[in-house]
Amino acid sequence: MSLAYAFPEAVTAAQRHVKLFRNGRNQAVRIPVEFEMPGDEAIMHRDGDRLVIEPVRKRGLLGLLETMKPLDEKFPEIDDAAPPPEQVL
Repeated sequence: MSLAYAFPEAVTAAQRHVKLFRNGRNQAVRIPVEFEMPGDEAIMHRDGDRLVIEPVRKRGLLGLLETMKPLDEKFPEIDDAAPPPEQVL
């Protein structure tokens, strides 16, 4: 049985002590709700002795648009008069 340890003096609001467990042949950890990530996929990599889990970011314009929040502001009225007709010589 493996456990993840955090020293009490190092535990902050951005950290939480969690227990590791086995799920079949894989080691697993439950992600507390305050660390929940969007989507159903993540990228995992090692950084020295640290294990880093990051959400998969969608690329492209559609991915960017999905992350944006709608505007609550109204657009100002614009006097959009047609340009004057061109003078023919």
